[in-house]
Amino acid sequence: MANFEYSGRTATGERVRGQMEAASSSGVAAELTAKGIIPLKIGMAGRETPEFVEKFQRAWNRRRISLTDVIMFCRQMTSLIRAGVPITRGLRGLAETLRNPEFGRILLEMADDLEKGHEFASVLQRHPRIFSNLFVAIIHIGESSGRLEDAFEQLHGYLSLEDETRKRIKSALRYPTLVLISIVIAIAVINVFVVPPFANLFASFGAELPWATKILISSSQFTMEYWPIGVAIAVATWWVVRRWLATAEGRLAWHAIQLRIPQIGSILERALLARFCRTLAITLGSGLPVTQCLTIASRAVDNDHVAARIVELRGDIEAGDTLTAAAHASGLFTPLVLQMIAVGEETGAVEDTLAEVASYYEREVDYDLRKIGDAIEPIMIVFVGILVLGLALGVYLPMWEMASAARG
Repeated sequence: MANFEYSGRTATGERVRGQMEAASSSGVAAELTAKGIIPLKIGMAGRETPEFVEKFQRAWNRRRISLTDVIMFCRQMTSLIRAGVPITRGLRGLAETLRNPEFGRILLEMADDLEKGHEFASVLQRHPRIFSNLFVAIIHIGESSGRLEDAFEQLHGYLSLEDETRKRIKSALRYPTLVLISIVIAIAVINVFVVPPFANLFASFGAELPWATKILISSSQFTMEYWPIGVAIAVATWWVVRRWLATAEGRLAWHAIQLRIPQIGSILERALLARFCRTLAITLGSGLPVTQCLTIASRAVDNDHVAARIVELRGDIEAGDTLTAAAHASGLFTPLVLQMIAVGEETGAVEDTLAEVASYYEREVDYDLRKIGDAIEPIMIVFVGILVLGLALGVYLPMWEMASAARG
């Protein structure tokens, strides 16, 4: 038997601490659960975790609360509310089953705040890193109308589509990223470990070297002599760029530059517009005013340049323009999409039309991502072939010439 320290909460939310003898930590958890105590932390007695370690663990877990965690949270909350489980009890129950301890801790805090009389939407708003403005707005509408389970189901569908889009983009970029990293590593290994021995060998013969070999040796010498300066420049550039992106002006300029990158920029812009249309459709369908919907959508796109144009669109609507006229003046949408929005506005089904527009953009983004992935693969193969050819010429040309001279 070993002595364990534990902390937990009772059914009323009271925090309890203590020590208990048991064969294992699971035994402590079982006994606490039997007593109606939800275990939060169990550890060996006398092994107090340093405060800085606990802070590091919390920071690490906070960064690891992913979109998938939030999607599962929405699905589970939908099921619990429909089953008639009180929200506070549901949050505490989910906190026990979650694999992410930081997310579980946040759910327990939310349950405590709800028991103090706070509204669910205001409790969610205290955690902006996890729950976006759109999330809070939809929950507020569901809470006010008494259809909270529908709000969670709606958010589950929206976030699932968002997660699929992110996965498609990551999948398309994974192969070229791995190839580029492999190429950089290969060049570094060649310059540091492969070329120098051959350079010493060729220098001992004192013969005139071919141009390919001279380029290879010069590149290796430059890398060996100036790599500290190169690393310092890279670190300084990273620091300056990061500080610049932390400013509003820098972030706005970078987001505008992203949209001007050949091929990639148009795909990114359509992905952002798909998110904008999807967000606007959901908020309009929930009964929010158009201007408030546009404000939420501008924050959901995660691009300051596009967000600024959406704010301009909102200003035109506030000035009396229709959604179609404001969308046309913004220059964000293609003529086909503008026509679809006009039809939706005439028929009174703007949210349905915007959902169709979002699906249209998502299909285009998916097609272009596959097309770029198929185009990048042969380009990478050709680039690797050129690299191997240059290495082969630089190493073997002088050896062939010396072998020919030796044969007379």
